[in-house]
Amino acid sequence: MKHTRLLSLLTAGLFAVAASGCFKPPRNMPNETTIGFDGISAVPPDCDKLARPSLLTDAGIRRPSMQWGCATYTNLAAQLARPEDAVHPQTLGPANAAVAASAVRRYETGHVIPLDRSTSRDSK
Repeated sequence: MKHTRLLSLLTAGLFAVAASGCFKPPRNMPNETTIGFDGISAVPPDCDKLARPSLLTDAGIRRPSMQWGCATYTNLAAQLARPEDAVHPQTLGPANAAVAASAVRRYETGHVIPLDRSTSRDSK
């Protein structure tokens, strides 16, 4: 009995994990293009334009509309180091093979550079 229940729970869990990759985000949700650029700094989105009416009701009374993504994209606009990247992102350049090879060689030979103790720490 316990074996059958465990197997059915495992099967249901695997199905849920597999099916979760099939769901698409809701339509007309805001994305990063809501952040503007005025030539100097990043411009946060107009939150009134992001408002979507609520589909939920509370005892027959419709709930207030939600401004999906407003806080997220406003905070992102405030944190951009290069605001022009919001409009014209830079292309990713090639990796530096010499630096990568040196890091792998140090790792394989046990000569790993220790962490800077003034700004970071290990997990121990």
